[in-house]
Amino acid sequence: KNLLNIYFTAGYPAIDDTCKIIKALDAAGADMIEIGMPFSDPLADGPTIQKSSELALENGMTIKLLFDQLKSIRDEVSLPILLMGYLNPVLQYGIEAFCKKCAEVGIDGIILPDLPFDEYNERYKQIFEANNLSNVFLVTPQTSPARLKKIDESTQGFIYVVSTNSTTGNSKSIQDAKEYFQSIQSANLANPYMIGFNIHDKETFSFATEYANGAIIGSAFINMLTKSKDLDADIKKFITGIKG
Repeated sequence: KNLLNIYFTAGYPAIDDTCKIIKALDAAGADMIEIGMPFSDPLADGPTIQKSSELALENGMTIKLLFDQLKSIRDEVSLPILLMGYLNPVLQYGIEAFCKKCAEVGIDGIILPDLPFDEYNERYKQIFEANNLSNVFLVTPQTSPARLKKIDESTQGFIYVVSTNSTTGNSKSIQDAKEYFQSIQSANLANPYMIGFNIHDKETFSFATEYANGAIIGSAFINMLTKSKDLDADIKKFITGIKG
C-alpha cells in the first residue's frame, strides 16, 4: 500500500545521470523506479516527458548505452526497476536480445504502451517469461470490464491504471476520476495496480492511493530534475514531500 513509483527519462538531464538518479531515488525512499527509454515519437507522453525524451536523444542516449549504464546497478540498488518505452526501438534492438539483456542487468518488468495485448500473448509472452520479466499492461477509462478481466488474468506484476484518456502531465484533475477508480476497486482484481498520469504532489498521491496499491509520478519529477542544481538533495526533498 502507498507505493511510490517514480518515472524519469534515461539520459536526462545529462547523459550520465541515469544511475545517479536511480541511487538517489533509492536513498530517498522511492518504492519502485520506472526508467523511460527515449523515443522520437512518444505517443502517450505530454510535453514535459516528450521534451526530456528529445533532449536525452540529443545527449546520445540509446537502449544499448542504457544497458551499459545499468550493468552494475544491482550491486547497489535492490528496488524493483522497470523500463518503459515504445515497441519500435525494442523491435529494432531485437525483442529476444532485449529481454535477455534486461534479465542480465536485473530489470524486473517492461511497460510498452503500444504493444497490443493479443500480440504480446501470441508472440512475446514466452520470451518475457523465460527472462523473468513482467509485462505491465495499461488500462484506461475506456477499458471494458471483460478486457480488464483478461488483462488481470495475463498479469504477473501489476496493472497500470491510466487515470485519464489524455497524455501524461495534462491539467485534468485526478479527483474527476473517482468513479473510474471505484469501478477498478469493485472489479476485485487478483493483481495489485498502480495509478499513473496526473499524480504530481502529496495531495494527488494520497488521493490515488486511497483506491490503488500505489501511484506513479513522472512529469512532476522531470520538471524538478530540469530545475535541479543538486540532484541528491532535490530528489530527497521531492520524495519526502510526497511520502512525508
